[in-house]
Amino acid sequence: MLDHLTFYLVVVVLITFLIMLADKIKVAYPILLVLAGLGISFIPGIPMIHIEPELIFLIFLPPLLYEAAWTTSWKELWRWRRIVLSFAFIVVLLTAIAVALVSNYFIPGISLALGFLLGGIVSPPDAVSAGAILKYMKIPKRYQSILAGESLLNDASSLIIFRFAMVAVATGQFIWSEAAASFLWMCLGGVLIGVLVGLVFYKVHRFFPTSANIDIILTFVAPFVMYITAEELHASGVLSVVAGGLFLSYRAHQFLSSSSRLRAVTVWESIVFILNGIVFMLIGLDLPEIVQGLEDTSVWTAFKYGVLITAMLILVRILATYSAIVVSLVMRNFITIADPDMPANLKTPMIFGWSGMRGVVSLAAALSIPLTLSDGSPFPQRNLILFITFVVILLTLVVQGMTLPWLISKIKLEDRDFIKPEKEIDNEIRHELAKIAIAKVRKDYQNQLEQFPALAEQLQIWENRVNSSEIIFNYDEYRDINTAILEEQRKWLIAKNRSELLLDEEIIRRHLRLLDLQEEKLNLGS
Repeated sequence: MLDHLTFYLVVVVLITFLIMLADKIKVAYPILLVLAGLGISFIPGIPMIHIEPELIFLIFLPPLLYEAAWTTSWKELWRWRRIVLSFAFIVVLLTAIAVALVSNYFIPGISLALGFLLGGIVSPPDAVSAGAILKYMKIPKRYQSILAGESLLNDASSLIIFRFAMVAVATGQFIWSEAAASFLWMCLGGVLIGVLVGLVFYKVHRFFPTSANIDIILTFVAPFVMYITAEELHASGVLSVVAGGLFLSYRAHQFLSSSSRLRAVTVWESIVFILNGIVFMLIGLDLPEIVQGLEDTSVWTAFKYGVLITAMLILVRILATYSAIVVSLVMRNFITIADPDMPANLKTPMIFGWSGMRGVVSLAAALSIPLTLSDGSPFPQRNLILFITFVVILLTLVVQGMTLPWLISKIKLEDRDFIKPEKEIDNEIRHELAKIAIAKVRKDYQNQLEQFPALAEQLQIWENRVNSSEIIFNYDEYRDINTAILEEQRKWLIAKNRSELLLDEEIIRRHLRLLDLQEEKLNLGS
């Protein structure tokens, strides 16, 4: 027991180090983690990783999807709803069909039902991988919004296909009428359950005397309640978490205090950081168990099958991207689309087509395949499906992930949505906020200006900001100067705390937190 605990602690430390290394060398951390897990799996004496399949979805998916929903802009999601929905549902379905037909034709022992099962597993691109890669690249906001919105919904559609395929494999039959009704309930029921559970939590936050700590605990409980409730009612747990997360995120400023919002962001970022790290490391570490179960199929043969399916996935996504452009060109004559001025550069859609790295959801789905059927017989081709999934994730992460930055650098992406520089927009907003503050003070607190000199000083700061037309273009240097000043103030506070024995340290800590908030504000502006 102690040996296993030590091993997992070492893995967590290694994950942290590798992510720091990835930031240092400007490489997406999922790539390093997968390769590191793969390398570690070959070290003699390393314990074989085994996770109970039924726990995969419950442990990882609810918190990861919930956090993604909270950080997704509803405004951007609605703006790009047509292309997001088409890629999240139609393209996922077409991808699953293509994978099913190809695997059934070329891979011995893979029936059409097993092909659909494999298609449901590998069809959804992973937003974590794409986001980690695009973090180092300057690309238009529209691409980030579409990829983020697609990832929220394609997980649900792929897992619905996965579930139907599991039923077909287990029973040997597929009834379209029942499947259609079940699909409708899974989608609509999942959304409805998520919103209703979200409404319950919304009321709890608003009408009970919660603290910041309780608010954070409730945000952790919410996604699991949404997911489990929907799954128990045979609806989509993924859609439930996404819908509930979007519902609460949109209303966060109505029921969470500023303290709760600040702390929740920090805590959730840390939790999602380690969950993503563990999952990508598991992709590599799980290889020995997968290879061990291949039995009659050689590793080289199984690898070739994985290459075939990977090539099919890349091809289908690129074709779908260009097809979406053609459809948009036609539909703009009949409806108002988000971007009526279609890009003249036909290389541009290749960015979106090449951003189809697979990751967390594919791994979770593959590992959740049960070891046996209901009659006790081994699940057919389970380990071959697992190995192909592993190859798909590895190749898309390494090949597409490593070449995507180069592709972006070669294709000149024009941002037609945000014409003004970010710093200019930021300066305009700061001016307007200052005007609002001045108007409020002049209207409601004019008599208190003499009573509270600090209020008069703050009013002067706002008025100076409004009267100034300065835009800080070299923000990095401005930030460095202010950071150095804050560090000097921090040193003084720490020295004062150490030198004065009877000074309440909590007061010093409070001022240190205020300095930290000021520094965080500077970093957010960069």
